[in-house]
Amino acid sequence: MSVQWLQLVLDLAGTFVFALSGAMAGVKRKLDLFGVLVLSFAAANTGGIIRDVVIGAIPPQALKDWRYLGVSLMAGIITFYFPSAVRQRWNPVLVFDAAGLALFAVAGAHKALVYGLNPITATLLGMVTGIGGGMARDILLTEIPTVLRADLYAVTALLGAGIVVLARLLQLPSGPATLVGAALCFGLRVLAMRYHWQLPVARTDS
Repeated sequence: MSVQWLQLVLDLAGTFVFALSGAMAGVKRKLDLFGVLVLSFAAANTGGIIRDVVIGAIPPQALKDWRYLGVSLMAGIITFYFPSAVRQRWNPVLVFDAAGLALFAVAGAHKALVYGLNPITATLLGMVTGIGGGMARDILLTEIPTVLRADLYAVTALLGAGIVVLARLLQLPSGPATLVGAALCFGLRVLAMRYHWQLPVARTDS
């Protein structure tokens, strides 16, 4: 698989699952069809848009390629009309969010490396790409973003992106490294949700 096709597959897969998370959140809040589709698009594409703006890929891919809009709307419509068809295990919003986080974290790091960013910046940008969609979804629903309160969220994105960057430094094949990074990010995020692993939480003085 070429670099371009790998990037496209990662982006569209991440777009679809993040769109599902946004749409499901809208359905749970009883929004109308337009509201659900807005949440679907925002959750699916905000991270990628931020990534592209930062690395200078203007206009962002999500705004110039109709497939990103099409995938986002398709996921939103499916979720709106067939919410029961979306499998429910733990919290479906968070499970789809974990999948989107993993895919976008590795995709963001991969694209940053293609555009010549240094390893540290590429890793950070992978994290930002992963958390951007979930933050947009939560802010539109007037909730504290998951990244600020969830069990190991941004940390898992950093690890997934770091695997991709480390593979590039060691001159290992990008395809397998991308799969390993995404699997590590998703698996760790799901385990953190299941067992409530988290970083220390701020406490007020009594």
